[in-house]
Amino acid sequence: MNFRKDWWKWLCALWMIGVIVAAFLYAPRAKALGETTRILFFHVPCAWIATIAFLASAVYSIKYLRSNALENDIRAMASAHIGLVFTVLASVSGAVWANEIWGHPWNWDPRQTSIFILMLIYSAYFALRSSVEEDDKKARLAAVYSIIAFVTVPFFMYIAPRLYESLHPDPLINEEGKVKMGPKMQQVFFASFFGFTLLYIWVFQLKTESILLVRKFEEKINNKPGV
Repeated sequence: MNFRKDWWKWLCALWMIGVIVAAFLYAPRAKALGETTRILFFHVPCAWIATIAFLASAVYSIKYLRSNALENDIRAMASAHIGLVFTVLASVSGAVWANEIWGHPWNWDPRQTSIFILMLIYSAYFALRSSVEEDDKKARLAAVYSIIAFVTVPFFMYIAPRLYESLHPDPLINEEGKVKMGPKMQQVFFASFFGFTLLYIWVFQLKTESILLVRKFEEKINNKPGV
């Protein structure tokens, strides 16, 4: 790894280590949540990264439809995959949290239900891709689906859960529109957002490069022109 070129990756690794340590040793516990407060610093950023990843997938899908460059389709697919993974992580961490607070990991709370629907929507995106063999047709259909799918993301992530009464703790976005956290909790919380965002960029770069390498290798074997 070239340090001058990849300095931000070292920063990301050190930053995330710092966030983990701070989440357990520096940030205080919320009175109503006890030790489960620690999950907050990872659960919410996972949902944030899922949103960013799905947005990036939609943006690259638009770029593909305008340019027909398969690189943009690959980036859209890579970002959607990362978004789905982080949606699962947000769901699992939320289930652990729910089990500690409500006594059961899955209660069909509005937030749990909405994120489950979102997972189904993006699982269908990959089912669509796997059902079409022709690359151009696959990319075009997937691009249109990704754009339409992202329209549902803000609704299921941030709007629908607030339309119904929920037991879900909401220390960041609430009816008063205020951040209900002490200074130390805010520091760790927003530091975690920054670290997770860097992590997304890193993983997105790695996944995109790996897919492009596999595609080029397959095309070389089949004596086809590069992407």
